[in-house]
Amino acid sequence: MNPLTHILLALSLTGTVTPQAPPLRYTVDLNDRADSVFKVTLRVDSLPGESGVYQFASTAPGTYQVMDIGRYVRRFRAFDRAGAELETTRIGTNQWRIATPRRVRLIRYEIRETYDTPVTEHPVYRMCGSALWADHALINGQAVFGFPRGMQSAPISVQLLRPAGWIVGTPLRQRRGLYFADDYDQLVDSPIMAGRLTRAEILVTGVPVQVLVYSRSGEIKAPQLLTAMRSMLLAAGGFLGKLPVDRYTFLFHFTDSDDGAWEHSYGSEYSLRDHPYSPQTGAAVTDMAAHEFFHVVTPLNLHSEIIEHFNFETPVPSRHLWLYEGATEWAAHKMQLESGLKPVGTYLAGLVGKIRFDRLGFDTTYSLSELAMTSFSDSGQKQYGNIYMRGAVVAGLLDIRLLELSDGQHGLRDLIGGLSRTYGKKRAFPDDSLFAIVTERTSPEIGDFLRRYVEGAEHPPVKEYYAKLGIRLIEDEKGLPVRFELDSNATPAQLKLRAAWLGRRGTPVT
Repeated sequence: MNPLTHILLALSLTGTVTPQAPPLRYTVDLNDRADSVFKVTLRVDSLPGESGVYQFASTAPGTYQVMDIGRYVRRFRAFDRAGAELETTRIGTNQWRIATPRRVRLIRYEIRETYDTPVTEHPVYRMCGSALWADHALINGQAVFGFPRGMQSAPISVQLLRPAGWIVGTPLRQRRGLYFADDYDQLVDSPIMAGRLTRAEILVTGVPVQVLVYSRSGEIKAPQLLTAMRSMLLAAGGFLGKLPVDRYTFLFHFTDSDDGAWEHSYGSEYSLRDHPYSPQTGAAVTDMAAHEFFHVVTPLNLHSEIIEHFNFETPVPSRHLWLYEGATEWAAHKMQLESGLKPVGTYLAGLVGKIRFDRLGFDTTYSLSELAMTSFSDSGQKQYGNIYMRGAVVAGLLDIRLLELSDGQHGLRDLIGGLSRTYGKKRAFPDDSLFAIVTERTSPEIGDFLRRYVEGAEHPPVKEYYAKLGIRLIEDEKGLPVRFELDSNATPAQLKLRAAWLGRRGTPVT
């Protein structure tokens, strides 16, 4: 693109015209799709001398896996103002050195999609990867874009050359065909899907929430999913009071496998199996989307400095995966329980499943903190799924303990909300100080809870804690949970705490 065009069209994320073009101006050619390879061009005015290394991501926030995106790159080249090719050398899996960075005006490379490109180890999760097919494209930022070292914080514009009629869905701000990010972190945090899509929209606490769907067969459409998700989204708005974002975009990618979902600050992206739509499809998507949607709180508005200043070159774990994923999984179901969308019996049955999975499917000697700190290792990856099981169970117990100690006035939702107001999107908490911060805000008993069940690997006291609500846990002869039962002889104190747990503070529950 003519650099002058960028100067005229460049916008900040607040929508105001900037006086000059963003330092990093990317163009991606989606018209040439025959070989399923993205053709990427980066235009710069020059590169600082210290930016002579071009970096592709080794990992990305919220994935907890090694990606090594450089494995997918081919034909990396740099050019000067006159179009002469400059010397480049590959110096690592994810890095290319440019001999004369100050002369660079253009970088071109091709990068294969991750969906159908075989690799020998560390395959990229599909919901975190890229696809370029005849009728659509999926771009997760780190799977297509790199950045010159030292320029991770530089503002970015993206132009997508695409067929006429293709619909584009992304949380990125857009104007006149260009998409804008504050920096590389936000580009990675904002997936893009383009092609033969369907679209629907709803307002949640006044915030526009878009749903965009690619279905290979065309059997699943955005209005169907929005209809299924509507009550959950409105319940989430009620649970949070006000969404802490000014927009949100769901991107659903239905093809040939169920891989899962990846949360982002202003959206989420899902890789799911395509089939004819049914009410069961809507219910399954709603449960998954509830989890991802709650990530607008954690880690968008509550995170440590490790998340805020992400290291794309070398994976650095945060010990608070229990908060980012475990508490989020708890909240996804708790908000449906409190709103009445999920009956108590259904909620408790799901909890039984999580406890059994924790006990039978994972190494229970791993604490939640150890699981987080080893998440990028092969051994840690084997235990990673337990963050959605034990992590959610422990979050639920923490909620009960907080309610008990505050006479039903303050639970985990209140704690997270208060921390979010103190820190928020622009202020990180120290990764090694959160437990001390929480203890100071609450009580020594909560500090003890965190030491025993998050830092430590003590068996979560599920039976004891739910008994406080007048809810009995029935176990088999091996001590494994079978079901929960509401105690018909619950005391007034138990019923009062159960009412607070159900979100009905001050209302008797029988």
